[in-house]
Parts: sequence; structure tokens; C-alpha cells
Amino acid sequence: MEGITQKNDQTERIGTGNIGRLLIEFSVPAIIGMFVNAIYNIVDRIYVGQGVDPLGIAGITVAMPLMMVLMASSMLVGIGANSLFSIRLGEGRREEVEKIMGHALLLLILIPSTVIIVSLIFFDDIILHILGASPAVFPYCKDYLEIILYGGIFSAIGPGLNHFIRSDGHPRTSMVTQLIGAGINIVLDPIFIFGFNLGIAGAAWATVISQFISFVWVMAYFNSKYTKLRFSLKNMRPKLPLIGNILVIGLAPFTMQIAMSFVSVLQNHALDSYGGDTAVSAMGISYSIMVVFFMPLMGLNQGAQPIIGYNYGAKQYGRVKKTFKIAVLSATVFMTFCFIVIQLFPRVFIGLFHSEEGPLMDMGVYCVRVTTLLFPVLGFQVFASSYFQAIGKALQGTILGISRQLLLYIPLLMFLPPVFGLEGVFFAAPIADFFAVVLTALFMLKELKRLNLLIRTHGQTETG
Repeated sequence: MEGITQKNDQTERIGTGNIGRLLIEFSVPAIIGMFVNAIYNIVDRIYVGQGVDPLGIAGITVAMPLMMVLMASSMLVGIGANSLFSIRLGEGRREEVEKIMGHALLLLILIPSTVIIVSLIFFDDIILHILGASPAVFPYCKDYLEIILYGGIFSAIGPGLNHFIRSDGHPRTSMVTQLIGAGINIVLDPIFIFGFNLGIAGAAWATVISQFISFVWVMAYFNSKYTKLRFSLKNMRPKLPLIGNILVIGLAPFTMQIAMSFVSVLQNHALDSYGGDTAVSAMGISYSIMVVFFMPLMGLNQGAQPIIGYNYGAKQYGRVKKTFKIAVLSATVFMTFCFIVIQLFPRVFIGLFHSEEGPLMDMGVYCVRVTTLLFPVLGFQVFASSYFQAIGKALQGTILGISRQLLLYIPLLMFLPPVFGLEGVFFAAPIADFFAVVLTALFMLKELKRLNLLIRTHGQTETG
């Protein structure tokens, strides 16, 4: 296809434009989209906590690990294929990009579908008990999760393919994709929960419908005049080497997300054992607050990835290093600001979900203050892991991706609570964050030395 084999201004400028302006152009839409996406992910909990029952928050919290597995399958394919997509664009190998897209669509259908089918087969008897649903929380979790699973395929395909829209040089269109889903969910939540009197099931239906409409929007983009990229059956014929490359590169975010899911299950059981349903609800509220502040960081991360990947493929190593430095500095400033706001005004945020004074409010305040203690340095850890993904170094990205969850957090969850009780559950998170940052710094120091050598070898400066 002529439009693919020739360079176009939208992608070529990634290798020539001002890095600061490119980061703003690519990141701001992603930040807005991710922020709104975070809002709509927690709107369910706000409406359920205020209008249904605080135990409903615990039900959604218990359901999250399985929802995170679906998200992980989307990240495995979407991020892996998008990193390969950006690198191939930078190398000028445009004949391969539609093959990458076709394989991504195939995998985004097959992998989440398998997760959904297996989950539904074992749903009532096994899954909910493994997730940590207490007898009081069980009905809320069941009503919510069963509906989410039936529409889960759309929650994987839409976000997975949306990465390509951004790397195709249309970050604002990518942002609109997220805004559409978020806006529809926010509007439908009160209609289904209160208007149709569906309770927590209404929150699930609102989520599924919004995800379906986002999926339709993404597919419409790839059949529009705004891009020459197209999906075709011939590009979906499985090629094992290409599938392997996609999955290997996407392994780091996938493993990290799966680890987070596994950790959430262990965490839910620990919370229930040492603090009961109130502790589960408090952690669910704290997690929702953290997501709101954390998602803009992920948006900045998404904006930086195609710039790093493209320039690395084009051997413009000075631009790669400068992009990383600006992104990390911006992330650190932002996360420090978030840390200060949360520490000063925790009751304001907890009150969005449960405004009454009492055990849930007190425990929620303590929980959110403890779990966000390492916020100022998390930007560096996140960007270092995604940096290795962006340049196609899956092993390093995977190790850093799983370090916080599997290597650190799980052992801490096993050993701290028996000694320190509920405080051990809460403090496991910031302690794991600290050691993950130390490990990340060791990896990144070595990588920066290698990058500096490449810059000197190619006679470049930090601006390329």
C-alpha cells in the first residue's frame, strides 16, 4: 500500500521535531484520556458506595483481580505490538506495520476470549472464593463480575488497538476514544443504578456498554480517511515468529499486570483476615484514589513510548536519552504534587465514596496515607520499565515490571501481616516500592552508560 511504504509527516516528525513539544503533543491527550479513564473506572465505586451499599465497594474490589487479567491480555498484545510497530516505523520498514496490526487483532480476540470462557466455566464454584469474597460480599461480587465477563472481549480489543492510533500520529483521536468510553459510562451509571433500580448490576452494564461503543469507535478509525492503515484477513494469518516478537515485547507489562492481579487476591485475603470487610472496602477506596493520580503518569508514559521507540529504531540515541530524562523529571514533579495533596486532604477523597464518619472513614484515611508514601519516586520506576519495552528489550523490562509485585510485594504480604497485623498489609506496598526503585536505579545506570556510548559512537549530542 502506497500510504504505508512512504513516510508521512505525522510519523517522520517524531524523529525530527522538538522533543519537549512532541512529549506535550503525544502525552497531554493520553494524560487526559487516562485520567478520564481512571475517573470512569472509579465512578462505579462512587455510585455504589453512596447509593447502594459500602459492601458493594468491597465486591468490586474483590472482582478487580479477574478484571486485571483481562486488562493484562490487552496490554500483552497492545503494548507489545505497538512497541514493535513504532520501531518498524523508525526503521522505515512500513511494509510490516499492517502485518503487526493484523496479528494484534487476532491475538486480542483469541487470548481474552480464552480467559473469559475459562472464568465463566468455573465462575460460581471456584473463582469468587479464590478472589476472596466473604459471604457478605459474595452476592455483590457475583452480580457485578458476571456481567463484566460477558462484555469483557470489548474491554480488551478497544484499548489494545487504541495504541496504534497514537503511534500512527493521532494522539488526540486516541484520547477521544478514551473520552467516549468514560463519558458514556459516567452518564449511564446513575441511569442504570438508580433509574432502572439495577443496583451494582447497573454499574456493570454501564461499563460493558461504554466499552463496546469505544471498540466500535476504534474500528471505525481504521476504516476512515484519517489513516491508510487497514485490517485485512491476509495480515491475520498466523506467523509464529511475529507472534513471538509481539508477545515477548509485551511480556513485561503483561507480567506486571498478572502479578498485580495475583497480589490483589493475596491482599484481599489478608485484608479480610486482619481487618474484615471494612478493610477490604478501605483498600478498594484507596486503590481508586491512587488510580486517579497514577493514570496521568501512565498517560505521560504512553506519550513517551512511541517517541523513544521510533528514535531508537532510527538510531537517534541522543533523542532517546533526552526523551527519557524529560519524561522522568516531569513524572517526578507530578507525583510529588500528588503525594502532597493526598497526605494533606485524605478525608476529602475518602468522602467521595463514603461520607459518613466512622470506622471506614478512619481506616480509609490511614490506608491511603500509608500506601502512597513512595509516590514521589514511582515515576522513575514506571518509566525505566517502559523504556526497556519501548526499545525492544523485553528481559530487562520484564524483570523491572515484576520486581515490585512478584519479587517484593508478595513476600512482604506473606511475612509482615502475621507479625504486624493489618498495618503489615498496608505497609507492604511502600516497602516494596522502595526496593523496586533501588533495583530499577541499578538497571538504569547500566543502560545509561550504554546509551552514552552509542551517542558518542554515532557522533551525536543529547538532542540527536
